[in-house]
Amino acid sequence: MCDARSLRPGADGPGPRPFTIPGVNRRILTLLAALLPVAVFGVLLAAVTVPFVSLGPGPTFDTLGMVDGKQVVDIQGTTTHSTTGHLNMTTVSQRDGLTLGEALALWLSGREQLMPRDLVYPPGKSREEVDEDNNADFRASEQSAEYAALGYLRYPSAVTVADVHDPGPSAGALQAGDAVDAVDGEPVYTVEQFTSRLADTKPGETVVIDYRRKNAAPGTARITLGENKDRPNGFLGVSVLDAPWAPFTIDFNLANIGGPSAGLMFSLAVVDKLSTGGLAGQNFVAGTGVIKANGEVDAIGGITHKMIAAREAGATVFLVPADNCYEARSDNNGLQLIKVDSLAQAVDALRTLTGGGQPPSC
Repeated sequence: MCDARSLRPGADGPGPRPFTIPGVNRRILTLLAALLPVAVFGVLLAAVTVPFVSLGPGPTFDTLGMVDGKQVVDIQGTTTHSTTGHLNMTTVSQRDGLTLGEALALWLSGREQLMPRDLVYPPGKSREEVDEDNNADFRASEQSAEYAALGYLRYPSAVTVADVHDPGPSAGALQAGDAVDAVDGEPVYTVEQFTSRLADTKPGETVVIDYRRKNAAPGTARITLGENKDRPNGFLGVSVLDAPWAPFTIDFNLANIGGPSAGLMFSLAVVDKLSTGGLAGQNFVAGTGVIKANGEVDAIGGITHKMIAAREAGATVFLVPADNCYEARSDNNGLQLIKVDSLAQAVDALRTLTGGGQPPSC
């Protein structure tokens, strides 16, 4: 048994008192030492960003419906027909600037795909530049969707103004969408004829352009040609192409949607509104696909994400570009997959579907 005096200072002679740590303090220090790595890892999860972008299901929009009080596909200046069912375009959501914790959570969800950021935002391009490129692709898809639909509906081709340079000689005189009928009284029916009429002009000369404008009377413009260092002849300041032309306007009222993959569904909505008999019937149809002005449908990216979005929105039928069929089949879950390689085939497939037949499938 210990003598109590041995616990008193100096009880056994001179010397320093031994340093002791009560048991409770030792336990606290042990706990803190164990929690420190956890706390550090938590800080890393919340504060450290990773060089990845997540891709996942995005919102869908019914191209036969309305958004923000406007028709998604708005046709003015001609008779349109009532539609039924749904023709939904689909999108892919994109998240950038992910923390380590967010990236892990999205990956574990099974709904999101992580991609190296450099594949989405290439080095040497800012995020703003990439976003502008995507917006330009979307605007081009709207134009191609209109031309594809009008071509399918057999509207005649014309020398169509695609863009007016501003500033430029034609700014304020011609507009995008105008059909050029004659140059200095000489009819033009193709872009080749149009450029031939301007080949012998000089900067400073005046030309007379006869044109048709959508939802307006035909007009005539007198334009003084400018100078372009890339060519010796006079510069009119417009981009033109041979394209189907109609005297009414078609506007697509979706904003903040990038990329070209809405083209097919936009074209189908135009065809549906300008034709009798609803293409979708009572079906909830969704889909995707890049469309060319001649009606061909090209493959897109992120199709499995778009299929998830379509299912969750209520779709039972999904239009798949032919070159995406393999990937779509690998991750399908209850959607009827219809294979399309052109606008004409998509229209025929939907009419077969609503008629009770079996359209081509993936």
